[in-house]
Amino acid sequence: MNSRAEVRGSSLDVVKLAAAIFLLVGGIFAFYYFSGISSLLRVIALLVIGAGAAAIAFQTEQGRVLWQFVSDARMEVRKVVWPSRQETLQTTLIVVVMVLIVGIVLWLFDMVLMSILRFLTGQGG
Repeated sequence: MNSRAEVRGSSLDVVKLAAAIFLLVGGIFAFYYFSGISSLLRVIALLVIGAGAAAIAFQTEQGRVLWQFVSDARMEVRKVVWPSRQETLQTTLIVVVMVLIVGIVLWLFDMVLMSILRFLTGQGG
């Protein structure tokens, strides 16, 4: 009996996901079909339809799993120790200086190799 309940829930989830996709595709079609109406109203209607489709999709097992993942991700982001403004500026300055130094070293290396190549090929005058 348990397997029947799982199959029934799974088929109901498929119907819900199909309805959400149909609603979203219909909303996108309506957005372009009613191009004569104000863009603001069409965008608001599309956002409302998209929210409705998301609400339907979140009622499925896959939707609940996705929502749990998003909740867990938000909880982990809250645990992160973000750098201060001063640390960020110092790190950015170090990166910029290192990029300049490496750029100059590569430019000098290129000049030396080009001079050697010109000398070997006799194009240096």
